Amino acid sequence: MSEIRLAEDIKPLSEFRANTAACLRQLKETGRVMVLTQRGHGAAVLLDVHRYQALMDELELLREIRLAEGQLAEGEGVPHEEALRRARASLQR
Repeated sequence: MSEIRLAEDIKPLSEFRANTAACLRQLKETGRVMVLTQRGHGAAVLLDVHRYQALMDELELLREIRLAEGQLAEGEGVPHEEALRRARASLQR
């Protein structure tokens, strides 16, 4: 994740409203998030759609890993060779 550049990536909501197209272009070009402020306080974080999708994909993978770790801790796992056998069998169908 790219670092936020304070001078460029934190903007008042009023500036975002006045320059929406330029702000969206900045999001896409830099790949960094933009923090919008309202009355001097953080109000929202914007990111471009590709970055959002990448974060959601990563979150889903981490959730699946956590679920698998829990299953292994409960003794629900299968040995590697068994997993390979099952995978190969399902591919042959």
